[in-house]
Amino acid sequence: MTYRPLADEIRPQTLDEVVGQRHILGENGLLRRIIKGGNIPNLIFYGPSGTGKTTVANLIARRTNRPLHRLNATTASIADIKAIIGDIGTMLAPDGVLLYLDEIQYFNKKQQQSLLEFIENGKITLIASTTENPYFYVYNAVLSRSTVFEFKPIEAADVLPAVDRGIRLMAQRLEGEAVCEDGVREHIASACGGDVRKAMNAIELLMNSARRQDGKLLVTLEDARMIAQRSAMRYDREGDDHYDILSALQKSIRGSDPDAACHYLARLLEAGDLVSACRRLMVIACEDVGLAYPQVIPIVKACVDAANMLGLPEARIPLADAALVMATAPKSNSGESAIDAALADLRRGRTGDYPRHLQNIHADSAGQEREQGYLYPHAFPHHWVRQQYLPDTLVGTRYYEYGDNKTEQAARRYWQEIKGE
Repeated sequence: MTYRPLADEIRPQTLDEVVGQRHILGENGLLRRIIKGGNIPNLIFYGPSGTGKTTVANLIARRTNRPLHRLNATTASIADIKAIIGDIGTMLAPDGVLLYLDEIQYFNKKQQQSLLEFIENGKITLIASTTENPYFYVYNAVLSRSTVFEFKPIEAADVLPAVDRGIRLMAQRLEGEAVCEDGVREHIASACGGDVRKAMNAIELLMNSARRQDGKLLVTLEDARMIAQRSAMRYDREGDDHYDILSALQKSIRGSDPDAACHYLARLLEAGDLVSACRRLMVIACEDVGLAYPQVIPIVKACVDAANMLGLPEARIPLADAALVMATAPKSNSGESAIDAALADLRRGRTGDYPRHLQNIHADSAGQEREQGYLYPHAFPHHWVRQQYLPDTLVGTRYYEYGDNKTEQAARRYWQEIKGE
C-alpha cells in the first residue's frame, strides 16, 4: 500500500470542512461566495503555511471545467510555463486552463511576465499562493489583475476538530483505539502555531510511536510535548515573520508594555536570532527612549555586549533586562525627529554657507588671515554667549523640540533661564 501523509489524507473535501478563515470562507465570506458563484477570477492567496491555501485551490479546481495544472515556483522554469501555454486552445484545453502556482514569490519578473498575455485574455486563470507579502514580491501587472485574499493563522479552537479527525483516522489505520491523556488534544492544537499541517504531522508521529496495550494506543501528554516542542514558532530570517517580530518588539517597548516586550524578545531568542535582537534593542534605545532617559543608551549597550559575550541561553538575561528597562522608561523621539527634519531640509536644497566665525581658521590662505569674530562660549558666564550658528538662509529654523518628559523639560528650563527666553 502506498504511503500517504496524514496531512494529505485528511485534506478537506468541501468548503465546510476547511478550518479557520471564517473572515473569507464563513457563511457570508467573500471568497466563499466567489467560489460558489463559479466565475473564478485570478486569485492570490497570501498567508502562513498550513492555513488552507492549497486546499481551497483544490476545491476551486473541482468547480471549473478547466484542466488543472500545478507548478511550484521553487522548481518550475519558463519551459514549464511554455508547456502549459502550448496546451491552450488544443483538445487538451479548449477553454483554457486553471494554473495553481505555489510560492509565486520565487518566480522572477520575467517568469511572471510570461503569464500576463494569457491572464489578460482569460486563457489562464491563475491561483497563486505565497507565504510572503504579495505587494512586495508579486509583479505589479500580475497583482493588478488578481484579487488578493489573506489566510490567517488558525486559532487553536478551530484546529481542535481537525486534531480529533486526525486521531480517529490514525487509529483506524493502526487498527486500534486511541486513548489520549488529558490535555494531549489541546496541546497539539495550540502548539502547532495555527498550522494544521504541523498538527497532523505531530499526530502521525505520536500515533505511530504510541505504546500498545490491550488493543489500545496510549498517547501521553509528555510525548505530545516532546513532539510538538518549538513547532508553534513561525520564523524565517529572510521572510516577513522576521520583520514582523522585530516590529512587534519595538512597538511593544515604545508602547511601554513590558509583558509584550518579553514575549516578542522570547520569540526571537527561541529562534536563535541573537544578532537581530541585539541590534533592534540598540535602535529602540536611541529612537524611542532617547533623550527622555539618555543613560539608557550605554545601559543597553552594556547588556548587548554581555549577551554577545555570554551567548545563548544565558544571553536572554541581559537582553530581558534591556527590554524591560526600556519598556518601563519614559519615552521621547525628539532626537530622531530633529535629525530627520534637518535631513529633510538638506534634501530640499536648504543649505547655505557656514557663518564666517564658525569656519576653520585654516580656511584662509597663508598671509591673508582675517579675524573670524568667533566668541568662545567657555569665556562667558554659564559657558554660553549669543551668536549665530546656522547658515544665513536657515536663521530661525527649529529642528529640535524639547520632549514633555522630566529630563528634557529640566534641560529646557535650564537654557531658558540662561538665555533669558
